[in-house]
Amino acid sequence: MAPIIGVAHVGYLPNNKVVGISKLARVVETFARRFQVQEKMTAQIAHCIRDVLKPKGVAVVIDAVHQCMTTRGVHKAGVSMITSQMLGTFRSDARTRAEFLGMIGKRE
Repeated sequence: MAPIIGVAHVGYLPNNKVVGISKLARVVETFARRFQVQEKMTAQIAHCIRDVLKPKGVAVVIDAVHQCMTTRGVHKAGVSMITSQMLGTFRSDARTRAEFLGMIGKRE
């Protein structure tokens, strides 16, 4: 086991419910503490927000360095993996998706 260290970007388009940023951080932290792979964690965060808040759309992008790559095996420094999960409007509307990705400094 080796840690995954990175940044999670979370966006949602509210429908009726709005929550504070600390609640979103708690959701990310809850899933990040579990033993799992990054791809699954990204999807779990997005689906949790969707299921609880029922927003118009949810976007989650995680950019992380896997310590298994830097400390064991291939010893590749400076390598990160980016995973994303787009639900609702973020999936169906390219402009909304592009706006979110532009805000976090990623390109579509």
